[in-house]
Amino acid sequence: MKLAFFDDFRLGVVKGESIVDVTDVVRMVPHTGAHDLISNLIARFADHRGRIETTVSGSAGVPLSSVTLRPPLPRPANIVCMAVNYMEDGTRTEPAAINAFQKASTCVIGPGGTMVLPDVAATIFEGEAELALVIGKTATNVKAEDAMSYIFGYTCFIDGSARGVPAFYQMKSRETFAPIGPWIVTADEIADPQNLQVKLWNNGELKQNFNTNDMAHKIARCIEWVSSVHTLLPGDILATGTNHRGLHAFQNGDKIDLDVEKVGKLSITVSDALGRTWGRDTRLEREGMKPETSPQLTGKYAQA
Repeated sequence: MKLAFFDDFRLGVVKGESIVDVTDVVRMVPHTGAHDLISNLIARFADHRGRIETTVSGSAGVPLSSVTLRPPLPRPANIVCMAVNYMEDGTRTEPAAINAFQKASTCVIGPGGTMVLPDVAATIFEGEAELALVIGKTATNVKAEDAMSYIFGYTCFIDGSARGVPAFYQMKSRETFAPIGPWIVTADEIADPQNLQVKLWNNGELKQNFNTNDMAHKIARCIEWVSSVHTLLPGDILATGTNHRGLHAFQNGDKIDLDVEKVGKLSITVSDALGRTWGRDTRLEREGMKPETSPQLTGKYAQA
């Protein structure tokens, strides 16, 4: 099942190229807004799934092209992102120590949203293509062998970064720096999340292309480790990291398309009021060069 918010945060189920409105079916789920409607529904999904499926089977819905999709998780309690969690196509000799960081919930934007590059002296702005897990039940000190049962579903995730600023917090937790969507695919739809192709295009040019089987710390281990640090709640996001070799500059006017196999395609745009420019080369293309990321070419903060 694919769950999505659309238009004025109506809840829908995607059915082929259509979406069926199920807002009335879940009206009894306790909530004050879309953010806790979805998290409380996730926590009680077994109680409501049958009625949702009956409604979906009996309705043709409306064309997806006729609605505006919104973030499927508008304000998750926790957004946790795994750090340096890929073996980079075998170029790393051993996994990096397991690590993660958090983003503010106000970083979230949805399909068709705009990542806004702030007026800060970043050396480069990048966006990392990632598979994200959606937590299905309260998770504290979960064992790896039990971890997959804590996953409600999956979504696409782009981890925005303002590289080179003085503190990691202001590099990662900028508003609009956590695009997600286009929907949540329930876990039963994905037989093996550890074998999914992840691709990201910038203005139609393929930049990132890797498989989740290259993770250094696998999904179950990520849940085990994060839940040993703090509790994860239903509707929380755990982004699983990226292969850095295809990272490159995001800049004004870019159209970004992220496709995660069996999950969906998330498309956003990028806006920079300062109109700064960088080269279009990836980290892989700059391998062995200094700096490892493309230098800023024009605009405010460019080096003379």
